Amino acid sequence: MSVAELKEKHAAATETVNNLRERLKQRRQQLLDTDVAGYARSQGKSPLTFGPTDLLCCRTLQGHTGKVYSLDWTPERNRIVSASQDGRLIVWNALTSQKTHAIKLPCAWVMTCAFSPAGQSVACGGLDSMCSIFNLNSQTDRDGNLPVSKTLSGHKGYVSCCQYVPDEDIHIITSSGDQTCVLWDITTGLRTSVFGGEFQSGHTADVLSVSINGSNSRMFVSGSCDATARLWDSRVASRAVRTFHGHEGDVNTVKFFPDGNRFGTGSDDGTCRLFDIRTGHQLQVYYQQHGDNEVPHVTSIAFSISGRLLFAGYSNGDCYVWDTLLAKVVLNLGSVQNSHEGRITCLGLSADGSALCTGSSDTNLKIWAFGGHRRVI
Repeated sequence: MSVAELKEKHAAATETVNNLRERLKQRRQQLLDTDVAGYARSQGKSPLTFGPTDLLCCRTLQGHTGKVYSLDWTPERNRIVSASQDGRLIVWNALTSQKTHAIKLPCAWVMTCAFSPAGQSVACGGLDSMCSIFNLNSQTDRDGNLPVSKTLSGHKGYVSCCQYVPDEDIHIITSSGDQTCVLWDITTGLRTSVFGGEFQSGHTADVLSVSINGSNSRMFVSGSCDATARLWDSRVASRAVRTFHGHEGDVNTVKFFPDGNRFGTGSDDGTCRLFDIRTGHQLQVYYQQHGDNEVPHVTSIAFSISGRLLFAGYSNGDCYVWDTLLAKVVLNLGSVQNSHEGRITCLGLSADGSALCTGSSDTNLKIWAFGGHRRVI
């Protein structure tokens, strides 16, 4: 068969796939007779009233000299770890703004960081394709640097995200540009399971984000540049439990809903979406119309402790607070006093739900706390 014939067959196959994809999309729309917001309105639910004094910037954490790429809270809520383009991890006391650790990394190109459940260790990964573990109680070397206590090596592409398995300090899940996710045993430094890769139900492009189900730590969800999110059972690495379609761009961020039955996504297509893991259905799209043709990418998301609020960071510096029930923006932290001066790169909620931390390309982190009569939503 000639090259021209092969190209012709490939073009025909691509067209068939695109037609089938469009038909599937239309069929899904026909089956979904309503969404969360439509049902809530039909039941007479009223939107949240939310003002600029209900979520206030109470602290700005300054110390990084490069863009902040990632952050994570400890379970006891008073410490934050952040990773930056300056090649450092900084551990902060969120109550006093003081730095407790400044860790110089062996590879400066860091993309992600995470606190262990016990709060004694931090993990990070990036363009070196490895996940490095640091024990915060270790002695520093002669130069004052904290040594790497364990290196998890095996990915064939950059490490985009890492998250410890809840209530365990010995297992961590990473996602990578090699199209896989890996469950690691930190004690041995070995891979326990590889999700994707040669398996057909795996992602077909870089995996950018993972989120572990807080209600069932065996289940986790991943988001990828193939515009899908996939649900995995850590006991069955050979195939994804379910694949979720709907986005039209890279899925940059995924996060489980507090009840563990749903999860949210954020994408380069400018939308956040809510999916049900039991039915596989898309429940809601969160999209704010912009006047210009530029659609800002969603870079990071988090849910409030009740799930009524969705915090979403965007590449244009906006940080929307969505009412998840009625799909309405109730506040934009990007337009209030003391907001960031660059794109929102990461955000996360404290374990008790009382504070939000945002990180930005302006090199700073900001802690936002509920004010007035609001404490936790």
